[in-house]
Order: sequence, then C-alpha cells, then structure tokens
Amino acid sequence: MKKLSYVLMIAAGALTFQSCNHGAKDAKESADSLNKTKDTTANAAATGGIAVNSDDAKFATAAANGGMAEVEFAKLALTKTSNAQIKDFANMMVTDHGKANDTLAAIAKTKNITLPTMCDSATMKKMDDVGKKTGADFDKAYVDAMIGGHKKALTLMQDEAKNGTDPQLKAFAAKVAPTVQMHLDAINKIHDSMK
Repeated sequence: MKKLSYVLMIAAGALTFQSCNHGAKDAKESADSLNKTKDTTANAAATGGIAVNSDDAKFATAAANGGMAEVEFAKLALTKTSNAQIKDFANMMVTDHGKANDTLAAIAKTKNITLPTMCDSATMKKMDDVGKKTGADFDKAYVDAMIGGHKKALTLMQDEAKNGTDPQLKAFAAKVAPTVQMHLDAINKIHDSMK
C-alpha cells in the first residue's frame, strides 16, 4: 500500500511539474533537456543513460517535432480546405509522417531518447495563425507552411543521414529523406497550380 501511494504521489508531482512548467519550456525543449540529463558520461546510473550522442538526440527530438507538426497541420487542413489537391496531400501527410513518427518512436525507445509528446510552441502558434484563416487564404497559408516545413525537414534528414553517428538514426534519416523530397515536390506543384 505504501508503494502504491508513493507511486501516486510521484505521478501527481510529475503532472503538476509538467503543467506548471508548460509556460517555461515547450515540449521539444523539455525533451531535449531530459535527454541532456541522460548523458551517459555524467549520470547514467541515475537516468538509465542514453545510447546516442547529444547531436543524434537533438535530431530525434527535432524530427519528432517536425513529424508531429506535419500530421497536425494535415488534420487541420482536412477540416478546413475544399481543395481536392490539398486534401489528397494532407491525407498523404497523415499516412507517411504517421508511419515515420512510429518508426522514430520505436528507435527512440530502444535508445532511451525522450521525444516530445506535442509540437513545440512556435509550431503551435503557426498552426493557430493558419487555422484562423478560411477559404483561399487558408489554402495559401497551409501550402506555404508545408513548403517551409518540408524544406526544413529535408535539410534535417539529409544532415543526419550524412553526419549522424548512430547507425539506426542515420538509416532512418536516409530512408525518410526521399519521401520528404517527394512531399516537397508535390506541395510545390500544388503551390504553382494555385497561382
């Protein structure tokens, strides 16, 4: 019984800490911070350690954040647009980035990498701004956000595939980069058709 109440107190404290800390750090910053404390050179016994270096861990949190953003933006687009091309693109985002997110989460779990559980504050603000628009204004803002997001994601994947040190994360990035390039090409075509 004492163990149960101890566990419940820890859980309540963690939730309180998380909700109070929400204003100070966003989900990605929190994940990066947790990963930093798991550094195997400092306190592996206390944290369980982390099986990758800090650059690979930062890649994982950035990739998770970007992947979640693509899915959440797509879900927003599916509720707001009447443009068939954008709907098709958004469905592709949910499917492709959903699969990539699941794969990354599985890799992260084996390496004890903490990933963000929600998009960072900058992404949430951008999504809120885009979500306030309607009709053609929404479509343009969504397409612009997807172009910017995919350019950033492509650079992130290419850099990790080339310079990463963890073999699984490098392979993940190398596998996902062509899909991101295909998405970027597709959204650029949609952008050009809207002119």
